[in-house]
Amino acid sequence: MTTAAAGGPRTYQVRTYGCQMNVHDSERISGLLEQAGYVRAGEAEDTPDVVVFNTCAVRENADNRLYGNLGHLRPVKNRHPGMQIAVGGCLAQKDRGDIVRRAPWVDVVFGTHNIGSLPVLLERARHNAAAEVEILEALDVFPSTLPTRRESTYAGWVSISVGCNNTCTFCIVPSLRGKEKDRRPGDILSEVRALVDEGVLEVTLLGQNVNSYGVEFGDRYAFGKLLRACGEIDGLERVRFTSPHPKDFTDDVIAAMAETPNVCPSLHMPLQSGSDDVLRAMRRSYRSEKYLGIIEKVRAAMPDAAITTDIIVGFPGETEADFERTLDVVREARFSSAFTFQYSKRPGTPAASMDGQLPKPVVQERYERLIACVEEITWAENRKLVGETVEVLVAVGEGRKDERTGRMSGRARDGRLVHFATGDAGGPGAAGTIRPGDIVHTTITYAAPHHLNADGAPLSHRRTRAGDAAEAGRSPRTPGVLLGLPTIGAPAAAPEPTTGCAVSP
Repeated sequence: MTTAAAGGPRTYQVRTYGCQMNVHDSERISGLLEQAGYVRAGEAEDTPDVVVFNTCAVRENADNRLYGNLGHLRPVKNRHPGMQIAVGGCLAQKDRGDIVRRAPWVDVVFGTHNIGSLPVLLERARHNAAAEVEILEALDVFPSTLPTRRESTYAGWVSISVGCNNTCTFCIVPSLRGKEKDRRPGDILSEVRALVDEGVLEVTLLGQNVNSYGVEFGDRYAFGKLLRACGEIDGLERVRFTSPHPKDFTDDVIAAMAETPNVCPSLHMPLQSGSDDVLRAMRRSYRSEKYLGIIEKVRAAMPDAAITTDIIVGFPGETEADFERTLDVVREARFSSAFTFQYSKRPGTPAASMDGQLPKPVVQERYERLIACVEEITWAENRKLVGETVEVLVAVGEGRKDERTGRMSGRARDGRLVHFATGDAGGPGAAGTIRPGDIVHTTITYAAPHHLNADGAPLSHRRTRAGDAAEAGRSPRTPGVLLGLPTIGAPAAAPEPTTGCAVSP
């Protein structure tokens, strides 16, 4: 029986697929629903009143995954009258009314441009006892003006732009997210300050192409200025950003990174391919020499910077020589980590109809060789840190084996994952006293390709406001701009008042 059936407020659950943009959008979906009076379903509750799928359309199996999960929910919904299912995100923007035709038990379909409509659409679907499909072709309101229920007490996403002006032949995102729209710098900084006021220590500036920020208002140096402005915010200890595009990466950004103490020495710079011919076919407007030149400049300014990347294997027409060139660039760039993908067709992208689609066995064999090459390099790079002291921001959910090993986990300033021992009872890092959001300094004792271990007692442990919030079970909330949304049932209990400021549209 659902909570609402027992007379309480309606409950919700959000299931998220895809990139960081979707993760942050799901925080907004949660914020909207809670503002409208819904409460998050407990982990043990398998029949929430509303299930929202926030979908991704980048991978080939995205459709199968969604419709498979919708199929599993159909009998659950049949047993629980009044349950609603909503589908949003990039796949909803692409498939539109086809979702309801293929899964007629879905109640609401909404797109990437009208997240704020969800509570109204749910109510309309309940009232009319019919599916509601609303897909806008352009942004309704900037997403950051919406209320947001943050998932982390210590780290927060802050969107600086949405959409993309690039035309990469493998990517469907621009057609689903639209042209780039930039927020005003003052609005971004107001949101960052609001998060810091609630105890957040780390902020990640988010966009499809963060370093083209400013194109809409004609300032090509706007992103570097934004990084420097973040450096002036008291209490903000770490600033990250994702993802830049090599074609727009300028020297002023490198200088801003190196000269702003709270900007972390980490850079995620998508490569996609090391072959100039493949880059040309991908319509990526840089070549391997320029890419490596950027890496060289970053390392000259920040010798300890950890650089990560994205690589696609098996793009149409990729030859063995093309693939070998990718391996050459990987060896020269010395990445600390790489997100590697096998090319998959996406309907609606130019690459899907290109000649030279490669057989799956060829792509798989190259992919395995790439993984082996990357891991050889990342392991060697990580071994250089054995014996070094690192600052770790303690995290939740980063260490799958933490409970069994008695360790905790977090991220070093350069973004590397660190599993660390909590120390002897009574010491500065005594077991039970370190909370998510706290800061520890510890010495690396072991390196693996994808993580570092620190098996000695922490050298220091600093309790933080973020740790206090985690211990108290509080989640940061940024209120956004009220949109006159309907209220459903009894509202959730309000948190203690905190200082902060709403973000202007």
